[in-house]
Formats: sequence, C-alpha cells, structure tokens
Amino acid sequence: MTRKALAASLAILLLASCQRETEGKLVELSGRLFVFNYRVATANYLVTLKKLRSLPEGSIASAEFENPKGGDVLTAREKIFAVDEKIVIQSPHVQCVRKDHPYTVTIRILSVSGDVLQEIVTSITSDVDQSVLPAKPLVVGPGYTPNPEVFHADGSRDMSADSDCPK
Repeated sequence: MTRKALAASLAILLLASCQRETEGKLVELSGRLFVFNYRVATANYLVTLKKLRSLPEGSIASAEFENPKGGDVLTAREKIFAVDEKIVIQSPHVQCVRKDHPYTVTIRILSVSGDVLQEIVTSITSDVDQSVLPAKPLVVGPGYTPNPEVFHADGSRDMSADSDCPK
C-alpha cells in the first residue's frame, strides 16, 4: 500500500471514530466552571452544553450539583429552545468551595414527559478557594452602594470570609 493510500485510510478511520463518539448524543459538554462574583459575595456552578442535533419540543436540561457545604444536592432546570445552539445551566448559590476538590455534576436531558434522553456525569474543580470571597456583599442596591456592613462609617472594613464551612 502506498503512503498516500495509507494516509487516506487512516484519515477515514479517524473521521469514522469521531462520528461514533457523537453518534446517539444530543448534546456535548462545552464548558464547566465556578463563577465567583466578589461584588455580591456569591459563587455558582456554570455548565454549558453544545447541541449536536435538534431536540424534541419541550425538552429540559436538568442538573444536579454536589453541595460543597454538604447536604442535599443542588438542582437547576432549564427549558431548551429550538433556536438555541447552546444550553447554559447555572446552579443556585453555593458556599464552601475548596480549591482543587472535584465536585460531581450530573446533567440530564429530559423529554417533555420526563424520560431521560441523555445523561452526562462530570466534575468541576475550582482553581481558587471560596475564602477569597467576603462573607457579605461589597455592594447593595441597584447603584452599587457600598455595603455599610462591610464599609463602616469610621473607615474600617470587614472583609472576612464565610467561616461556616466544614474543614
């Protein structure tokens, strides 16, 4: 077999294996991270999915996020619209995120009747500890007014982190 024929055969095999990886999948994971908003002292999981093909009308993306503070999993649901190319799922606010600790996330694509069409299990690991966030929001109100519980009238500041986290 010539080099050209061998290279062409190899290329065909590689393309076929890529197609098999996405065969049967409706979506694929395209992003996952923790979002820390220091202004309002919150943290959330954020997951993005890329649609690989059209989904049945009325489909829903449901996610279960490991609770970094312990206890029950946190859940979020997003309706999937036909015009959307990507699906974004954000968790409720979380507390006690630890650096370099993998947190489990389970994402399910559900039909309108609740049947599981696809399931993705992954993990998200933060590269910073949530102790970088203050315990209280730095600002309040729509005008980003400095929070008087953080920025005191005497000029002092309370930038302490949330201390209710298990060690």
